[in-house]
Amino acid sequence: MTDAPNDLVLYGSPLSPFLRKAAALCIEKGVAFDVEAVDVFNPPQWFRDISPMKRIPVLRDRSIAEEGIAGTIADSSAICAYVEKKHPEPALYPAEPFAHGRALFIEEYSDTHLAATGGLGIFRPIFFNALQGKDPDLEKAKTTWSGEMPAILTFLDNALGESEYYAGDTLSIADISVTATLIQIALVANMPLGDYPKLAAHYDRVSARPSIAGPFAKANKFIRKTLPDLFDLT
Repeated sequence: MTDAPNDLVLYGSPLSPFLRKAAALCIEKGVAFDVEAVDVFNPPQWFRDISPMKRIPVLRDRSIAEEGIAGTIADSSAICAYVEKKHPEPALYPAEPFAHGRALFIEEYSDTHLAATGGLGIFRPIFFNALQGKDPDLEKAKTTWSGEMPAILTFLDNALGESEYYAGDTLSIADISVTATLIQIALVANMPLGDYPKLAAHYDRVSARPSIAGPFAKANKFIRKTLPDLFDLT
């Protein structure tokens, strides 16, 4: 006898920091979910129908509809906001207005600027090349780390101020987003954060949480099949 599927299913890949962000939020809330793999490079038509930008993840709430466009939400930020509304405890979006706005901004900064710079400039030149049987483009990765990442890491370091968290005094979507995205680099390279002590402490603390460590372990297991060793960026 097989277990019944959970109401929530995330379509995508564990290699996606955005899927891992949504998964981490669900895990923190104790919300059960399934993950179904989708080939984003050659997605089937049913996935194209529910993901107009052909991006992952996409959420389906099977309690609404088990097929078709109904019951689906594309975009990780929209997914997380939906899960927060449906399962409000524990809250991962601050109630205080300014902290709430700050959390949304840090999430957006992470999902756009950090993700694009680290993903296109470091993760892809190393892993995608290796996946295609090519030598990793370490020159591109090192140039990105030394030339583009310092401003981003400095901002994230300073944004913590004297707090352990980015928005309010407890874990929020901001902390999840930053760590789930930053850890993408750690899948392929040693990530020296010594020049950013507050960010380094935050990263160590949040990445150790089961909600982050569990999805990371699945991605790391897959990566190591193609890329046995981590590379140095300095």
